[in-house]
Amino acid sequence: MNADTVSSRHCDVLIMGGGPAGAAVAALLARRGWHAVILEKDRHPRFHIGESLLPLSLPFLAELGVLEEIEAIGLRKYAAEFHSVYHGKSMTFSFGEALRPDYPYAYQVRRAEFDHVLLRNAGHQGAEVHEGWRVDTAAIADGEIRAVTAVDETGERARWQARFYVDATGRDTFLADFLALKECNARHRSAALYAHFEGAERAQGQAEGNICIHWFDHGWFWMIPLKDGTMSVGAVCKPEYLKRRSVPVEQFLFDTIALCPGVSRRLANASLAGEVTATGNYSYQSRRMTGKNFLLAGDAYAFIDPVFSSGVHLALNSAFLAAEAVDGILRQPASAKQRLARFEREVRKGLGVFSWFIYRITTPAIRDLFMNPENLFRVRQAVVSVLAGDLFRGTRLRGPLLAFRLIYHVRSLLIRWGVMPAVTR
Repeated sequence: MNADTVSSRHCDVLIMGGGPAGAAVAALLARRGWHAVILEKDRHPRFHIGESLLPLSLPFLAELGVLEEIEAIGLRKYAAEFHSVYHGKSMTFSFGEALRPDYPYAYQVRRAEFDHVLLRNAGHQGAEVHEGWRVDTAAIADGEIRAVTAVDETGERARWQARFYVDATGRDTFLADFLALKECNARHRSAALYAHFEGAERAQGQAEGNICIHWFDHGWFWMIPLKDGTMSVGAVCKPEYLKRRSVPVEQFLFDTIALCPGVSRRLANASLAGEVTATGNYSYQSRRMTGKNFLLAGDAYAFIDPVFSSGVHLALNSAFLAAEAVDGILRQPASAKQRLARFEREVRKGLGVFSWFIYRITTPAIRDLFMNPENLFRVRQAVVSVLAGDLFRGTRLRGPLLAFRLIYHVRSLLIRWGVMPAVTR
């Protein structure tokens, strides 16, 4: 076909993006009999960061029918470790300590493999998958998408019309940018610097798969061990710190690692296993996530911070909510407003719980509470439940989390007034 020719195509649901959110919603809708089409800009497998899953993602993966495949490619993760240079110690939160300990582990996965499994599964479930196609414009009138246009790697263009559109373009945030909905998160500004390493020091036994969070003066580090022996390492910092860089990005990462003794020690005999990546504008959100015949799923709507490894979990949850909403709207168009309002409300609820912790994760009061955890009013179990992603199945978290927040605010005031030291060993 001539590159200047625009073909016209139709489907019930057009999903823009084939990451976890897009692949999951496409699989679920195709399973329900709808003609669901994915337009994915890359060809899988492709590199992506964000390798740590949460235990309560496992039911989603089981429902999608891919849990056995994820077990085969993943390293089991039984706990999250927090390391504080300020306290000179670490604390381990095992998922088996949660209020409902029925999912005591998750997986560390290479996202190239994980995302490929989900995308293949969407095709197996009946979705039409087009890789190498990037959506670049949309025709919108009266708050409704009339069509979107996409271009493939050869320059061929196609105009897609659908009854409903799902933006699952992740950090590309196609619709949020196109509609000028995207804005930097005013409450949490961050940038990231990350790479994979070979030869990093690893824990032994069941602890091998634990994710490790290391606080340091400019933010925090993640260390995520992968099944093939690779270690994913990244620093999340204030954007001002990254702007200070006057050396090549690789050297800047090593200089940053040197500022955190715990990470530096574990990487003493390690070497880079790929390129170093730096990204600014790490935290963002959109002013809304729905329109008359479209919605934004996963990172296409918002991304706050990866400290609780919530990205994939929130993406899968939003995909399941989206599939329920879209299926209902296609069957009963008059219910669209109600169903989209419910979708937005449920997505915001989960994001809100994670956000409360994320906005405060580098404060002295939070560090003290994580390094000296008590279970008064079952607050430790509730925090572990949040770390496990147990936000969407009715677990009674409200009371214990309110107690934790009260303790946090009291401790913050005492630190501010000088009554309590900022670090309690």
